[in-house]
Amino acid sequence: MSDFVSLDSGFIQVLQGDITRQRVDAIVNAANSSLLGGGGVDGAIHRVAGPELLEACRPLGGCRPGEAKITPGFRLPSKFVIHTVGPVWHGGHEHEDAVLAKCYRSVMDVAVANEVRTIAFPSISTGAYGFPVHRAAPIALRELHQAIDRYPQFQVVRVICFNADVFRAYEDAIQDYLD
Repeated sequence: MSDFVSLDSGFIQVLQGDITRQRVDAIVNAANSSLLGGGGVDGAIHRVAGPELLEACRPLGGCRPGEAKITPGFRLPSKFVIHTVGPVWHGGHEHEDAVLAKCYRSVMDVAVANEVRTIAFPSISTGAYGFPVHRAAPIALRELHQAIDRYPQFQVVRVICFNADVFRAYEDAIQDYLD
């Protein structure tokens, strides 16, 4: 199941699947602030990458919400993992939208600094952190579109949805974005 959206200066692919299987330069980890592994996407990435990822994360000293840090991908098919910490949902009253948008900008800035040309994102903060996916998807698409405008060197930008409900939310956001 997939959908593709064409934007002015590039494109974003939205797919349902497993981010740990993406053959891109970098995958994005929706990490916790310790960067030392956790549940959901974070746990899956750490399991597939192997214990070397944990050892590479230890000296990074964690990560604040909205920021991003990079490590090698180790046993993943991607060269890099770019870790970002999304906001925990508190009803939208603690600047969650702004922090989520900053995650996407920070990741793309780190990607550019490391010559990443192909990248895959999960739906940041919409799992255990409880950010409503129908609110997060338009933010993700807007920020990725703007990043492609700023950095035309990106050849592939993907959002990997872990289930059909998340995929449908991105489909809806694509339709709204194009209208």
